[in-house]
Amino acid sequence: MARAASVAQRALSWLAMSALLLVLLLPGLAWAQEAGQGPDYENWRSVSVRAEEAIDADRASDAALESLRAEIATFRQQFLTARGANSARIATLESQLQALGPAPAEGESESESIAAQRTEIQENLGRLRAPGLVAEAAYNQADGLVRELDRILRDRKADALLSLGPTPLNPAFWVPAVVDFNTALRDIYNESRSNLRNPVTRQELSDDLPLVLFLVVLGLVLIVRGRRWAELLGNVLRRFGGRGFGVFEFVVSLGRIGVPLLGLLALTEAVDATGMVGVRGSFIVEMLPVWAAILLVARWLCERLFSRRDEDALIPLLADRRKEARLYCTVLAFLMVMHGAVDVLAGLVRMPEASQSVIVFPIVVLTGLVLFRLGQILRATPNPASDVEPAEAVPDDAARPTGMVRFVRIFGQAAMVISVVSPTMSTVGYGEASIALLNPMILTLGLFGIVLVLQKLVGDIYGALTGKGSAARDMLGPVLINFLLFLAAMPFLALLWGARVSDLTELWARFGEGFTLGGTRISLTDFLAVVVIFAIGYTATRLLQSALKTNLLPKTRIDPGGQTAIVSGIGYIGIFLAALIAITGAGIDLSALAFVAGALTVGIGFGLQNIVSNFVSGIILLIERPVSEGDWIEVGGNMGFVRNISVRSTRIETFDRSDVIVPNAELISGTVTNYTRGNTVGRIIVSVGVAYGTDTRRVEKILSEIALMHPMVLTVPPPMINFVGFGASSLDFEIRAILRDVLWSLSVKTELHHLIAERFAAEGIEIPFAQHDLWLRNPETLRADNRVPPAGDPDTA
Repeated sequence: MARAASVAQRALSWLAMSALLLVLLLPGLAWAQEAGQGPDYENWRSVSVRAEEAIDADRASDAALESLRAEIATFRQQFLTARGANSARIATLESQLQALGPAPAEGESESESIAAQRTEIQENLGRLRAPGLVAEAAYNQADGLVRELDRILRDRKADALLSLGPTPLNPAFWVPAVVDFNTALRDIYNESRSNLRNPVTRQELSDDLPLVLFLVVLGLVLIVRGRRWAELLGNVLRRFGGRGFGVFEFVVSLGRIGVPLLGLLALTEAVDATGMVGVRGSFIVEMLPVWAAILLVARWLCERLFSRRDEDALIPLLADRRKEARLYCTVLAFLMVMHGAVDVLAGLVRMPEASQSVIVFPIVVLTGLVLFRLGQILRATPNPASDVEPAEAVPDDAARPTGMVRFVRIFGQAAMVISVVSPTMSTVGYGEASIALLNPMILTLGLFGIVLVLQKLVGDIYGALTGKGSAARDMLGPVLINFLLFLAAMPFLALLWGARVSDLTELWARFGEGFTLGGTRISLTDFLAVVVIFAIGYTATRLLQSALKTNLLPKTRIDPGGQTAIVSGIGYIGIFLAALIAITGAGIDLSALAFVAGALTVGIGFGLQNIVSNFVSGIILLIERPVSEGDWIEVGGNMGFVRNISVRSTRIETFDRSDVIVPNAELISGTVTNYTRGNTVGRIIVSVGVAYGTDTRRVEKILSEIALMHPMVLTVPPPMINFVGFGASSLDFEIRAILRDVLWSLSVKTELHHLIAERFAAEGIEIPFAQHDLWLRNPETLRADNRVPPAGDPDTA
């Protein structure tokens, strides 16, 4: 099982790396292809003239301006690439020109050979710089035209949103609106009826009748039996194991909406094959699958976000609130479909604006009411950790991070505000602005739901592959993928709220142009190249460190501290070389960054001097190795074993198993006692006292024999018995012995104490304890007959 999980993790890592390489390499290949083609300046002149005429006239449609803008943006990208043409050759010639030295001042001369070579280099420089200068001028012109077109499109959109139209509350528009709506429906019906009476249409229907019947039967079967078949598919998938239950449930949920949608598509094709509907009716029939897909996907999202089961609910609400939220989300989707149908119908029959605003107004009001109630439910989302009572608490499996709960609450508040503002604006007459607020808010809820569903799916897949189950959702891999999903949703969110695709492409183009730092332009490709090269160098460094630590160094005679120093030093050198190679490999001129590096050095000198001091001290520790991992040291009153020496600090594990973090600068500049530097031989001192009157020579002999008996005590040099002196209660002796391993000092002291107590007891030698004699100057005062009776004592009265 563990082997399978390891293989699955490696597979996921390779897939992620492959996806990253594709993302990084495909844009570069595309840009390289554009660079190889080169800009067509003749075509550009005609396009630029046409763009300037369209800007001056300001009569072209939005679609025409968007198409023109896309064409100019393509040229601009080509010009951006062409600006760096011949850059390598230009750099070579500039270095040759610098090697010749400065040009002679006025009135001075230089040798003819140098002057001729200087002239030739300058001519070649001018010839090589010409394409870049032309491309720079064309780029500036294209960039200016793109900005002008963007301004025109934005102004038009703002004018459309802020234009005041007819108010739907004017009774004068009500009757014409009903008449226009009935007329539109009648026209579509009459068109279909006339087609049905056409003999040609009837003959085609007769010819295609088998196909029509087959499509009708197929569509009805898929619609009626689709959900049941999805359930059967889920049962089959569950037989493969329980670890992928979440994934199987997701597949089954997709089948519940996918199969009926296929059935509806079959019915649509059947109706279209009959030829009975006219042109306008055919367009409505083609929209039916789209509207059905909106309803089915909305219902699917409702079931996933506000699931009937507590453990599957992505938004932590109580059961009755989730049921209510599912209903309101479905109603919102139905109202959006109704609004889309009215827009399609109005566009087909060219319905007047006043009539369209009257018909749409009830839909807007109902949508606002439903959205307001849904916002109230989301705003009251309980926090699984603290906001609910124990009796009503959401199960632990349904708990979500507090940050997500906070986001849901904010979203609910925003929905409530927009649900009031939008119908109010529609009442006044700002219909476009009203729809521009209401529909994006509903679609944002759908986008947010899709992101949550995909994040849960990623966690389920990762858990099924690694065997971790639901616990895998909080692992690093799924968390990073979830963050990428959130970032990927941002462009779609911008599009929902009115951003144009060209706005996003313009933002990407600006990002691709890069920025200038120290006279060097750093583009997106340069940044990606730095990241990829550094990642490769960093990975190679870690692999080399691992190989040295596990395979090569253990087979040498280098002590463990030296092995750690070598591995750490190789790590620092490898990371430095990886960064240097990444910067130079991306084509970034380090000499141009000298000023920036100088400024950073000054900032480091003032603001980060302690960190730099600790870093340098860490390097000194690794080179000189006064302290190594595993040493028993004492520094700053802290005693323990060195467990790790990092770049900034050293971790010491004390004897009570607590960690002390000591800055490396203290180990270099302070006083450090290393008890095991070089070897583990060390001395211990055992003190003992005997009673006065004991033969001191005999005690010395006995203590010497006891010390020599212990296997940890070295015989060369032999232990020394020291007669310290005459104490207050005893004759004091010391055993000073050298141990083979000072790390055993406490154990050896304990054993020596036991041996001394046993031997002294056998030899009749007394180990005294402190005692004091108390002499009374006037003992007669303590006698009972001489006590002074207290005043008022009845016995003395």
